[in-house]
Amino acid sequence: MAVIKPSIPKGTRDFSASEMVKRNHIFNTISSVFKKYGYQEIQTPAMENLSTLTGKYGDEGDKLIFKVLNSGDYLSNIPANKLESRNSQLLISEISEKALRYDLTVPFARYVVMHRNEISFPFKRFQIQPVWRADRPQKGRYREFYQCDADVVGSESLINEAEFVLIYQEALTKLGLKDFTIKINNRKILSGIAEIIGKPELIIDMTVAIDKLDKIGFDGVTKELIERGFTSSDIQTLNPIINLSGSNEEKLNNLRSVLASSEIGLKGISEIETIFCYLDKFSILNTQYSILNLELDITLARGLNYYTGAIFEVKTNEVAMGSIGGGGRYDDLTGMFGLSDLTGVGISFGADRIYDVLEELKLFPQSTSESTKVLISNFDEKAEKYALPLLQTLREKGISAEIYPSAAKLKKQMTYADDKNIPFVILIGSDEMETGLLSLKNMKSGEQQKLTSEEIASLLLA
Repeated sequence: MAVIKPSIPKGTRDFSASEMVKRNHIFNTISSVFKKYGYQEIQTPAMENLSTLTGKYGDEGDKLIFKVLNSGDYLSNIPANKLESRNSQLLISEISEKALRYDLTVPFARYVVMHRNEISFPFKRFQIQPVWRADRPQKGRYREFYQCDADVVGSESLINEAEFVLIYQEALTKLGLKDFTIKINNRKILSGIAEIIGKPELIIDMTVAIDKLDKIGFDGVTKELIERGFTSSDIQTLNPIINLSGSNEEKLNNLRSVLASSEIGLKGISEIETIFCYLDKFSILNTQYSILNLELDITLARGLNYYTGAIFEVKTNEVAMGSIGGGGRYDDLTGMFGLSDLTGVGISFGADRIYDVLEELKLFPQSTSESTKVLISNFDEKAEKYALPLLQTLREKGISAEIYPSAAKLKKQMTYADDKNIPFVILIGSDEMETGLLSLKNMKSGEQQKLTSEEIASLLLA
């Protein structure tokens, strides 16, 4: 019988113990900032009903939803003509009722509707869970990846948007990133642009195209706009808008002139100005997080259909990588599930991309490479029995400690400590047991000193 070589699906990964320590460093840092701003954690199932997800992400997004086949003989009751058509789209509704979640926002909207009688509004929640997309795997893009989301629903205040800028700034700075850009735009501004061109019905086509400016350039965007029904005249009007330059204030002044005849466009400008005003009131430039780089980017569209107000995207300038965060305001998303007029706004951190960035820049703290603080040696049965009370004492003091599980040569035990990046080893031989002075070895420096168990505990806790 042939031995099947084990593998995992493309775009998914195993995580080693050392990698999990680093990942948890990211999750813990972000969640601590979320909690600082009043957000509470919830979780939702990996699977949602397919009907819950379909139609919420646009045509391109819907194609990337992982469908889950129904249990049992799911083909037995399908009409022969549908089977013979060999058209998978016709079969989806017959063979799949569930899907893996595409993001955390739509499941959150569903959660709010189902639990609305238990929730106090405004409701501020965060979630750190995996999502799945049937995308083509590449650097920084996986089929299974974690999102770190925070949303507030039931509040129209633009203070929420301003605080999300602060959350991005604080969390990414705490993770060690120094050069990143927080981009902001407003879908109302984009609607105003489509309106003055005379094609408000093509707002989605326009935003999908211009959102790709960084990837395909202006010529590529022009080609796509033509394919989507825009004329050369439309593109001439768009050109100076898409290529706006200058400070945020200068861009807003130019936009106010261009969109003077568009009520919705002017409203979008007003909302951006209000957010900037709140940030000024927060006096963020006088805090420890003083590298704020907030840029108004008119080409930022975020391809998801449900955004209606401010939209965000975060990119690092230190590593070639796609966005490491994004989000925005969505009005009446819960209306799709029967609860109308409940506005919300949220952001997401791309934890997997942030991991890759921190790894490339070597920004993970040294402590994240340690899973155990100290290893107690084990040379024989007598030393083992002597060590066990000490092991328990160290653990009770909050020190991560372990004993080598069986008597072995010193070299083997030292290799084990090195492989696990354990910084200290306690050596217990006959002399140590007689005197009560234990040998503590620093694995990095090689220094070794004789200390009491109390002194060892104090040193390890320092």
